[in-house]
Amino acid sequence: MKAARCPLKRVHSKIYLPVPLVLEYEEVLQEKRRDLGLTKADVDDVLDYLCRVAGLHEIHFLLRPRLKDPDDEMVLELAVGASCDCIVTYNKKDFPGVEKFDVELVTAKELLQKIGELP
Repeated sequence: MKAARCPLKRVHSKIYLPVPLVLEYEEVLQEKRRDLGLTKADVDDVLDYLCRVAGLHEIHFLLRPRLKDPDDEMVLELAVGASCDCIVTYNKKDFPGVEKFDVELVTAKELLQKIGELP
């Protein structure tokens, strides 16, 4: 897989990933890799990159239950605990009420627009 230019390096940003979320990413990417045109090595490279640049943050399960899906609760807990400005997701509807935690929901496209990588 070619090394891609990372637009997030140009802005003050940090990615936070708890171990369970990395494992979920691995499971989903391995399951859908052929549809995405990726090899097993490509998936491993993406996950290795994310783990290398991401900040590790432990989850303490202090905010649960707030959302329907426990995996989404984990993401919300991480965002609040790590004082994140936003959660990047395609499923905004799965995070009702996050504004009371001062966390913004954005899609990947919206994030890239915010940092000037997309018009």
